[in-house]
Amino acid sequence: MVQEYQSPVRVYKYPFELVMAAYVRRFPKCALIPMFVDSEVINQSRSKDGSVLVTERRCTIDVDAPRLLKRIAGVEYLYFIQKNTMNYRNRTLHIEVHNETFSNRVTVREFCSYTVHPENEDWTCFEQAASLDIKSFFGFESTAEKIAMKQYAASIKKGKEIIEHHLGELQEEGITRIPRWTASTECTRPTLSAAIPVSAGGDEQAGTAELVAGSPDDKLDADYIRRYLGDLTPLQESCLIRLRQWLQETHKGKIPKDQHVLRFLRARDFNMDKAREFLCQSLTWRKQHHVDFLLDTWERPQLLQDFFTGAWHHHDRDGRPLYVLRLGQMDTKGLVRALGEEALLRQVLSLNEEGLRRCEENTVVFGRPISCWTCLMDLDGLNMRHMWRPGVKALLRIIEVVEANYPETLGRLLIVRAPRVFPVLWTLVSPLIDENSRKKFFVYAGNDYQGPGGLVDYIDREIIPDFLGGTYMCDIPDGGTVPKSLYRTAEELESEENCLLTDCIYKTANIFKGTPFEMLIEITEASSVITWDFDVSKGDVVFNIYHSKRIPQLPKKDTLGAHGITSLGSMNAQLIDKSWVLGQDYSMVEKALVCREGESIQGSHITRWPGFYILQWRFHSSTAGAASSLPRVDDVLASLQVSSHKCRIMYYTEVLASNDFRGSLSSLESCQSGFSQLSAATTTSSQSHASSTLSRMKCSFNH
Repeated sequence: MVQEYQSPVRVYKYPFELVMAAYVRRFPKCALIPMFVDSEVINQSRSKDGSVLVTERRCTIDVDAPRLLKRIAGVEYLYFIQKNTMNYRNRTLHIEVHNETFSNRVTVREFCSYTVHPENEDWTCFEQAASLDIKSFFGFESTAEKIAMKQYAASIKKGKEIIEHHLGELQEEGITRIPRWTASTECTRPTLSAAIPVSAGGDEQAGTAELVAGSPDDKLDADYIRRYLGDLTPLQESCLIRLRQWLQETHKGKIPKDQHVLRFLRARDFNMDKAREFLCQSLTWRKQHHVDFLLDTWERPQLLQDFFTGAWHHHDRDGRPLYVLRLGQMDTKGLVRALGEEALLRQVLSLNEEGLRRCEENTVVFGRPISCWTCLMDLDGLNMRHMWRPGVKALLRIIEVVEANYPETLGRLLIVRAPRVFPVLWTLVSPLIDENSRKKFFVYAGNDYQGPGGLVDYIDREIIPDFLGGTYMCDIPDGGTVPKSLYRTAEELESEENCLLTDCIYKTANIFKGTPFEMLIEITEASSVITWDFDVSKGDVVFNIYHSKRIPQLPKKDTLGAHGITSLGSMNAQLIDKSWVLGQDYSMVEKALVCREGESIQGSHITRWPGFYILQWRFHSSTAGAASSLPRVDDVLASLQVSSHKCRIMYYTEVLASNDFRGSLSSLESCQSGFSQLSAATTTSSQSHASSTLSRMKCSFNH
């Protein structure tokens, strides 16, 4: 594999002639470069007018490699041929380098150039590019490649000291300016017969120099990188520049900002190929969904403004924008049901876009690179209702989108007042979060966030919110329960144009008198978990779960779908054959549950046997099952509301493997149940014949 290097533009705030005078002082050898043993001129020629000088030199390099490797290779030193073309008239120096040693096994190429800055003729630009291709090296190709890249990177870093050192010598000698070349002054010009060795070509500008803008051909200069992107190693700089060049060549129109490109490189440990693929997928996504215009075009619904409990809040001690989120006070289920996943995702994306903008602003304000932000998450109030399975699934899908398109944007996540249920949520969420991001999570239980080692280590005490014991009145919505009257129906959620997410969590089904709605689920592994969540939007229904070892007769065009699930109620088809006998052909594994109009039902069933499970919803007549001749008031009111023999539900089901369920809160446990109860249920599922939890939640405590 060919290894490549491309430097940023190094800008010296000295005239070209003075830089060249400093440069020739390092030859024929330089004490500042121990590996550069010696050099000799093997050919030299000059143009008739003396304006162009071409010099070829053979350089001897002592590579810091293991003695054993040198013995196997049979060499003590490596030799390189360098060709320098100095043009006094145009004020340019071009250097070409290639290896003489092992040229049939290894190919080394280096190209360097010194030119006048396009916007200031008293400044000098330096650029450097190189490539390394090891075809074979006595079976040590990988080792040789690592040594070569390490040595080259070290020589580039060392080079930044050399030019400044010799420029300082010239100043001490009183030489601060050298006349430019003219035909009449040819004889007075310094003799620039030396060449830049491969080990010392990486000259850099001193770190104290100011930012220089306007590099030629829209190239990145070293000071810009240091000022706006941070301290990068030479090889990291090279990856950034090469990926940026590739984008300029292949992507027409607007390309992402340098900070954004750098985030994708960091997310892939500066692996060029992986970062390029990662970034291209994200750029396609951004273009397809017009994400670049999200902040200008998207208006937050009033519901989000009232019930989304988060806001930007100053900055942390490192200058990073600070976002405060009171997740424990947020009605996640209510927001999903009232707005849908799409609106919540757009809210999260807008926060990320706003965070990027604030990072750029803080970079200017604080005079140093700010590339990520800090999130302070308060979990006070987090309980089992936040573990609502469809809501968790929506959260996981949003995390996937964010991880795929906003890598390395979260600098630190401070989680405070984490309750006992937090490890459950973390078990579900953490697998989708990048390992580098997980290392940035700091969790405080109870009041551990107060005092030394807590928030004050990361946030100024003056801006700690009042609800966390600080004095600052933080302007964040109080949240609360979203009124159920604002919930949208499944038809409304399904009919909206979901651009960023491809499907809706909930489905709808109509249930007619005499024709139940049934779902067939094939279970191949005992102790798998069937979970459900449904709302009765019209009429009353009876919910049952049955098990059968034999597969019911399916209509010809129906087959088992993903996870072995299929639904047939919409076709007025029944899975349980009329000839089947309860207790012989199939069995009831859960007690029948009557569900009234307006109720929300959540539950789970840990399967005891493999086979086929049938979830059934059937029409329920309020008066049919009355044990007394006098019907209840609720039954009378319900019968008046139902104008036909038809019911409607909005449902969601999922099957979880036993390994995924055990020890985590994947089930739809009742909001009144504790974590310890769930743990006991899941960890002893092998002893339980058919454990299940059903929770009925009225309007008053629907969440």
